[in-house]
Amino acid sequence: MSIYDIQPITLGGAETYPIADRWSKVNVRDFARPSGKNPSLKKFLDGLPGILAGNDLRDVLAAIHRAKARKRAVLWGIGGHVIKVGLGPLLIELMRTGFVSGLAMNGAALIHDFEIALAGQTSEDVDTALGEGKFGMAQETGLGINEIAKLAHRIRLGYGEAAGQYLHSGILATKHLDASVLAAAYKLRIPVTVHLAIGTDIPHMHPAAEGAALGAASFTDFRLFCALVQGMDGGGVYLNWGSAVILPEVFLKAVSVARNAGVKLQPITTANFDFIQHYRPMQNVVKRPTAGAKKAGENSKGIAITGHHELLMPLVAAALASGWPSGTRRTKS
Repeated sequence: MSIYDIQPITLGGAETYPIADRWSKVNVRDFARPSGKNPSLKKFLDGLPGILAGNDLRDVLAAIHRAKARKRAVLWGIGGHVIKVGLGPLLIELMRTGFVSGLAMNGAALIHDFEIALAGQTSEDVDTALGEGKFGMAQETGLGINEIAKLAHRIRLGYGEAAGQYLHSGILATKHLDASVLAAAYKLRIPVTVHLAIGTDIPHMHPAAEGAALGAASFTDFRLFCALVQGMDGGGVYLNWGSAVILPEVFLKAVSVARNAGVKLQPITTANFDFIQHYRPMQNVVKRPTAGAKKAGENSKGIAITGHHELLMPLVAAALASGWPSGTRRTKS
């Protein structure tokens, strides 16, 4: 016999109802569909579950297609990891096919793309080089990246545009120019902006570094990025790929500048793609810029999709190239 003063309740009087009367978040009609033998890409994609991230992927890609059709900005923010895992060719093709209105890079993305163009290789072994005091001290990288900043300062261009111009100038023997996102964007006249935090990137350690040039080049690009973000009003899209701090902070400020100038940025779609969902991308990309923003019956939406860039970006690029989604399966999940 229990020593407690309180006893378990009886459930005989609990009210129940038929399951048919209840709305459920999951229904068999939204389940994944097997692709069968030798499936087409469209059949594979159409077979994704109409639940959670399956719907999120549909929403992001549908928003990109709408933005392209409406001539609204589709902006891609990329961290260094995106370049160094070999996704540059996909970004180049997306630029060629009209799915990129502008690119924002952090300093690491600039460095990796520059080294790819120059030497066809990038990403040193930090653990080994750091112990010998050689980390970040590749001569060509330090000289070239800093020369681009000085060029930008001298002729009053942004860092991204100056980088594209420099790579095409013939000054360097760029053995793999065709693999460079910066070079391709310059040729296609697609704006690239580079956003620095001085002291975070290896060229800042070199004798050639000049703070005034670095600051001026990056500040010009911030102002250019603000103009690009204004072009998202009425259905544009911003995608953040692999920048956990710099680009989410820059995007939030650009959103504030746009709205301060009277550009509502309504509706917009934002998405953060990363293998870990960090605080700043979730707040500054996914949540804050889209909160309460709607126009003509369309709500802004922020989406987070978690996974490795080297898997997600090929999937996104192939889906966009195929015109997917042409229709959607949706639940309220």
